[in-house]
Amino acid sequence: MENNKFLPISREECAQNGWDVPDFVYVSGDAYVDHPSFGTAIITRVLENAGFRVAVLAQPDYKSCDEFKKFGRPRLGFLVSAGNIDSMVAHYTASKKKRSYDYYSAGGKMGKRPDRAVIVYCNRIREAYGDVPIIIGGLEASLRRFAHYDYWDNKIRRSVLVDSRADILTYGMGESIILRIAKLLDRGVPVKKIRNERGCVYLCSKDDDVNYPVAAEFDFNKIKEDKREYARAFGIQYKNQDAINGKAIVEYYDNKKLVQNPPAYPLEREELDAVYALPYTRTYHPVYEKEGGVPAISEVKFSITHNRGCFGGCNFCALAFHQGRSVRSRSIESVVREAKLITEMSDFKGYIHDICGPTANFRYPACDKQLKDGVCSSRKCLVPTPCPNLKADHSEYIELLKQVEALPKVKKVFIRSGIRFDYMMADKSDEFFKKLVRDHVSGQLKVAPEHCSDNVLKYMGKPSVKVYDKFREKYFTLCEKFGLEQYIVPYLMSSHPGSTLNDAIELSLYLKNQGCNPEQVQDFYPTPGTASTVMYYTGINPLDMKSVYSPDDYREKLMQRALLQYKRPENRNLVREALIKAGREDLIGFGSECLVKPDMRVGANQNTVKKERSNKTKNPYQKSQKNAKSSVSKQKNQKNFSKDNRHSLAKKGKKRG
Repeated sequence: MENNKFLPISREECAQNGWDVPDFVYVSGDAYVDHPSFGTAIITRVLENAGFRVAVLAQPDYKSCDEFKKFGRPRLGFLVSAGNIDSMVAHYTASKKKRSYDYYSAGGKMGKRPDRAVIVYCNRIREAYGDVPIIIGGLEASLRRFAHYDYWDNKIRRSVLVDSRADILTYGMGESIILRIAKLLDRGVPVKKIRNERGCVYLCSKDDDVNYPVAAEFDFNKIKEDKREYARAFGIQYKNQDAINGKAIVEYYDNKKLVQNPPAYPLEREELDAVYALPYTRTYHPVYEKEGGVPAISEVKFSITHNRGCFGGCNFCALAFHQGRSVRSRSIESVVREAKLITEMSDFKGYIHDICGPTANFRYPACDKQLKDGVCSSRKCLVPTPCPNLKADHSEYIELLKQVEALPKVKKVFIRSGIRFDYMMADKSDEFFKKLVRDHVSGQLKVAPEHCSDNVLKYMGKPSVKVYDKFREKYFTLCEKFGLEQYIVPYLMSSHPGSTLNDAIELSLYLKNQGCNPEQVQDFYPTPGTASTVMYYTGINPLDMKSVYSPDDYREKLMQRALLQYKRPENRNLVREALIKAGREDLIGFGSECLVKPDMRVGANQNTVKKERSNKTKNPYQKSQKNAKSSVSKQKNQKNFSKDNRHSLAKKGKKRG
């Protein structure tokens, strides 16, 4: 299995295969990793399986068009992707600082791809070959298919299809879409005539007909000037991303018309099984070995993706805009076959790291109605409370886990990706909950309450914190029952639209009461394709067109983040500033209820020094803490918690704090 051939990455390798020129050249912003967790691998293997010759041009030198000529002019065209994530997100933090590590490049080295990679690559291809067909896809293209707010430019940008000068943009999960386009090109259909395919976006003359019913039409010149019009446009786009009930959407760019056809139908179980059965080598190309390999493989090498889509509906997540809200999954047999392949790898140690997906514990659409009528455009499945039609059932996922863990050589199967805890709580049976706690937690379970303020959670599209509290209580009860000392690692987010300083203080007090000291928190990051990003830019919730507070002041964002990590010495001044600004000086002092001590330096404001100083020894939070590890040494950009401060059980099974 590990000796399977990679697709050619040079003209010499094409010649070894007996090719004069490839049918397609796939240009990627990532290093070439032939694993089914990477879009490049899936699309190229799907095309190869259909008989097409595909060469991979990974992270080409983009400063000239020379490297784009290395395979010659492909017979059918170029396929272009920025890689597994948006190139701007790959390069910059939420505070717009340059990252120093790239998980999708050999050796983690930065600078291997350009900013706005899709646009740059396509323009270089046009320089090299003029009117050669160019089809763009992947996350960057998918989420930027309409006019969109760009956080880094702080303005509305045109569709990436317009700026890249590509011929067709494919959005969503692209296996069926790219196959249809490839077959049409192979039959000699001009790329400019391919306009009927679902899951595609194209440009045409302003007067050309659209082949599907149209939900709405918008003008870019109005969208970029009118925030309310932009919010309205996104709301309509969001509600038309279902293959069953979604309609076409039109944007005008002067004398051109951009048309998004309705979404492609999701792959059904047999089709997904076929995609994951293709002959992936499951690792990075050997050419990267001398640089230490590609770091991203370490997270997925011994993991298995079993589903697609997510009906969770978090407003800060782009999944609804990319994979869609209708869940599909692979068969148990398909997952077991992949697990067997993993057990045959030379460096397999007996542990399956994850059986996952966008949400690990989803297997089917949220309800039977979705299969016939599609997802509801005005109702979410889980929030604010679970829909009465929701089918919360983990029985098939339990069986899947049992069959994988029964394989020879498998010591343990972990679930390390996101578990939707509100879906677990909606399940009348607690069999999965018990099995998860007993068999599948690697010491710590990652879940995403994100906040504790119901006001903020409403705008996030998350359930009330009361649901998380009940989940947490049950989790620790089961840990005690099974005699296990295990942790919960809650993901938290600061400065999300709707979050005021008072909301951040509420979260800080909640964490204090829970005895939780987060080592890292995630600042809200406005990225294309999310409702939360629209709220951030416009101050309007695009799903109901109501006003929402957006903390876009840099100083306030610093204060909100500092409040979530109020114990850190370097945050004390910001915490004091935030508490004074919010009128919560009662939380500055020496009492057990306080978040931070007064500033005792000469000349500092002493108004907040209170009688609680005499109670200093009674405050359990005044004990010295280990210095936080330098964030510079933590390049993974994940929301982790230090082991000393995680929610945990004492040795006898009791909860700490």
